[in-house]
Amino acid sequence: MKLSRSTLSLALLAALVAPAAHAEIAIDVIGGSEVSFEGLVQADYNSFDNDFTNYNGDLPDGDDSDNELRRAELVLKGKGPGNIEWVLGYDAKDDKFLDANVKYKFGNNANHFIQVGQFKQPGATMEELSSTKNNDFIAKSSITNSLGTPRRVGVQYNYGDANWALTASYFGRELTRNREHGGGYALRGYWAPINETGSILHFGLSYLDRDTDADFLRLRARPLADLTPVRYVDTGSTGLRNSDRVSNIGAEALWVTGPVKVQAEYMKTDVQRYGGFDDFSGDGFYVSGLWNISGETWGYKAGVPVTNLPDDPTKGLWQVGLRYDTLDLNDGSVTPGATPTAAPIVTGVLGGKMDSWTVGVNWYWRSNFKFMLNYVMVDQQKYNNAVGFRRNVDDNPNITEARIQFYW
Repeated sequence: MKLSRSTLSLALLAALVAPAAHAEIAIDVIGGSEVSFEGLVQADYNSFDNDFTNYNGDLPDGDDSDNELRRAELVLKGKGPGNIEWVLGYDAKDDKFLDANVKYKFGNNANHFIQVGQFKQPGATMEELSSTKNNDFIAKSSITNSLGTPRRVGVQYNYGDANWALTASYFGRELTRNREHGGGYALRGYWAPINETGSILHFGLSYLDRDTDADFLRLRARPLADLTPVRYVDTGSTGLRNSDRVSNIGAEALWVTGPVKVQAEYMKTDVQRYGGFDDFSGDGFYVSGLWNISGETWGYKAGVPVTNLPDDPTKGLWQVGLRYDTLDLNDGSVTPGATPTAAPIVTGVLGGKMDSWTVGVNWYWRSNFKFMLNYVMVDQQKYNNAVGFRRNVDDNPNITEARIQFYW
């Protein structure tokens, strides 16, 4: 679904004049379960200052911008009977199931439970495990989007308390047909030695191992712009054939002091291959800093930061943020040809490298609205073996991004 600029303007006007609503809508108590309804709607706008490649989603039209409905998530939740909780979510924009699971909590401990169904895997990044409506930047980090394994159907056991937890899951395919496949397992452990109001220190480790889908894997990344179909950094359509299994190891850290939050994550992926092909390794990380200009601090739940509501709903919560992000999908080498005119010999996989800086401003208004503005500066480099190139080719677009968000 495409949204014209006039439609986006009307959506913004409607958001500004709409009254505040509750964070969720209570429906009824059905079969001993307190049922509520939640939703999230996001509309994005990207403007591309292209370099070597045209990143606009509608390539034939010659325009350098794009706008689109990003998400339209509808979620039913239930508490009860007893210690049972359940959730059923669907994204009408992407036509896929979100969280769809049942959880049983042991006693009154929210961090001691067993969960069955589709859920975000503990081997995903802390950024992925956080609520989408509270993402610090419009596009998630490159390791989240390219290396992480998100929601899958499986079973998960979590044991811990407010300051620490250990999680283990066994999973299979994604619930929606014709989506991600490849079964495996994931582990995550975290510890918050400091967990007080306005002061949080968190460390975490994760590991995931899974089978590849049809013995094929393709790793690639957009230039931190969700609306473009172009992924310059890319292992290629045949680059990782004969792949047997893939494993990820991740490390995460979080520090909150008053209105300031600093967050960092690293992820390394290893691909086991057969048939004479060398194994592949890639990695990446990001470091981000957020400052709540209006003075609010952050909460902490289940090993992830929680964005609080504005202290003054009429003025809202204002944030400014900065992120450095890097991804390296090169695991090979180039040997010059026997003569100056001979083609170089490429061994391994040269998927490319991407470094980027993102500057952002967020405004949470009342209880249900969020407005985001990002400026992204991308520096990409990839080896091109085509005649006339046969060298590393830079591609450095700059992107202006905006998002309007309504949630309840």
